[in-house]
Amino acid sequence: MLVTVKLYATLGDYLPAGSRNNRVDVEAPEGAIVSAVLAPFALPPKLTHLVLVNGTFVAPEERATRMLKDGDTLAVWPPIAGG
Repeated sequence: MLVTVKLYATLGDYLPAGSRNNRVDVEAPEGAIVSAVLAPFALPPKLTHLVLVNGTFVAPEERATRMLKDGDTLAVWPPIAGG
């Protein structure tokens, strides 16, 4: 199945060379879970602050069990400070 991974802000540095618009399409086995799809990117856990699947928040404790479907979009943001 094909899943789109979007890594925002400084996490874009973890995308493969040649990736455009902070996104990459990845091939994953049917029923792959969020944490397995993100594993090849070697994201530091403390930087995976906000994880969304198709715009819906996935809590840290659900990332090891939340299964993805073909065509899903997995988006990740680091903690961001501002004011």
